[in-house]
Amino acid sequence: MKLVIVVVLLAWVSSPAQTDPPAEVDSVEVAEVTPPGPVTSLSVTDKDNDHGHATVLSWEASVDDSTGLANVISYEIFRWVPFAMDHVDSLRGQLSGLRAEIAAAEDVTDEMETRLDLLEAAFDAAIDNLPQAHGQYPQNGEWRSVGVVASGVTAYGNTGTKEPTSADYIPDYADLYYRVDAVTADPVVRTASEVYGPVQCYGQWFNTDRSPVLVAVLAFGFFTLLFVTLAKKGTDLYVRPLAGIEAVDDAIGRATEMGRPILYVLGLGSAADVATIASFTILGRVAKRVAEYQTALIVPTYEPIVMTVAQEVVKSSYLDAGRPDDFKEDTVFFVTQSQFAYVAAVNGIMLRELPATCIYMGKFFAESLILAETGALAGSIQIAGTDEIAQIPFFIVACDYTLIGEELYAASAYLGREPILLGSLKAQDYAKALVVAFSVIGLIFANLEWTWFVDLFHVAN
Repeated sequence: MKLVIVVVLLAWVSSPAQTDPPAEVDSVEVAEVTPPGPVTSLSVTDKDNDHGHATVLSWEASVDDSTGLANVISYEIFRWVPFAMDHVDSLRGQLSGLRAEIAAAEDVTDEMETRLDLLEAAFDAAIDNLPQAHGQYPQNGEWRSVGVVASGVTAYGNTGTKEPTSADYIPDYADLYYRVDAVTADPVVRTASEVYGPVQCYGQWFNTDRSPVLVAVLAFGFFTLLFVTLAKKGTDLYVRPLAGIEAVDDAIGRATEMGRPILYVLGLGSAADVATIASFTILGRVAKRVAEYQTALIVPTYEPIVMTVAQEVVKSSYLDAGRPDDFKEDTVFFVTQSQFAYVAAVNGIMLRELPATCIYMGKFFAESLILAETGALAGSIQIAGTDEIAQIPFFIVACDYTLIGEELYAASAYLGREPILLGSLKAQDYAKALVVAFSVIGLIFANLEWTWFVDLFHVAN
């Protein structure tokens, strides 16, 4: 009985298990991305109206850009670059590092300077060799990406710098070669265009987009030469009288009658400032009248160079008036180059000497109101002029007469009657009149939607 049970168990264990047949698995096919059509009509030209080192690419979009397979997502632009550029990059990095080391060094050794000279010479030679290296296409070089644009875009500007020390440097007068790849979602699947080249970039002598500026300069130059020539021939050129300048003679006469001096302040500008230069001319006129009337003149200065020039101007004016012996060196003197210390000194002179007339002509800053208020306190007639817009309101409220802005420059021409100054002033007046006239005409034409007239004056950046 036991034997029968054991045999039955062995038979049951050894019998194969009944299982369901395996389900059929559908095979998954991976769809391959079809390469798109290439771009066509690739064209590369030098960029117009620039300093060089730039090209402009244009092409016709791939047939699969938004149409056809519609699988183009971008265009990648490549430029062929010789391996010599790697050498330039290496030297550029070494040169930059050495210059930084020298800049940080407390003591620059001869060895550093020698290394710098040798490295600069090697770098310059490598830059000079680039046009020749580009001429070896397609040997000894490789394609490098210079930019990517989205699908639908059919132009690209490959703009470099003119500085060889920049990594974006593109050599002028070197043969450049370009291609454009149509790229799909799979960056490996792409189609390259035909290679375009060689093309060279170079700078232009004249930016034609700035032709209106050239015309304006020529027109202003013509007016200047015309009026300077007329002034030299003795033609009476009308200049609008300026109340502040007309009052100078009366103010000098008043000082003479009162027996009190005239204070002339040239401001805080340097001898190179236009306002100070204009003030020198006015000072010459004032000094000449002072010499004729034998009135005292006080000219405290802020800068030593201004003092030297002012002394010569006053001395020359006394000579022109026929009274060179009346000139005193201490008429014009240096005070200090500390702004408010200078103002304090001038204020002290005002309160001690009580000048009959105070004339402020030149470049003034925060001290303008302090000077004008002190002059008013001293009971002086005050005539001011400056080209500092922020200070003009203070002079207007505190002085008797004020030359506003460029009236200061006009005053120098009005008083001096120098042909060059007078001719330049008249040329400016006519130029301003033309600007106003063209502005009015342009406004009318713009309202009538006649844009061609406005476009004549368009100047590109």
